[in-house]
Amino acid sequence: MKISTSKLNIALARKQWNQRDLRDNAIVSAQTILNLNKGKSVMPATVGKIAAALGVDVTEIIEDEG
Repeated sequence: MKISTSKLNIALARKQWNQRDLRDNAIVSAQTILNLNKGKSVMPATVGKIAAALGVDVTEIIEDEG
C-alpha cells in the first residue's frame, strides 16, 4: 500500500508531530519512514500502525486509487 505523503503530512501537522514522533509512536523503523518519503509501498500492517498512532482511519492517509 502507498501512503500519500501530503495526507501524511497533514495528519502529522494536526498532531503537531515530526517524523521522529511518528516513528516512535507508531513503532516503525527509520527505514520505513524513509521509504514513505520516497513514495514506496509499505505493508498493510504498517499502514495500520501509522494510522492508529495518528488517530486516523487508514483511508485518510493512503493514496487515492484511479
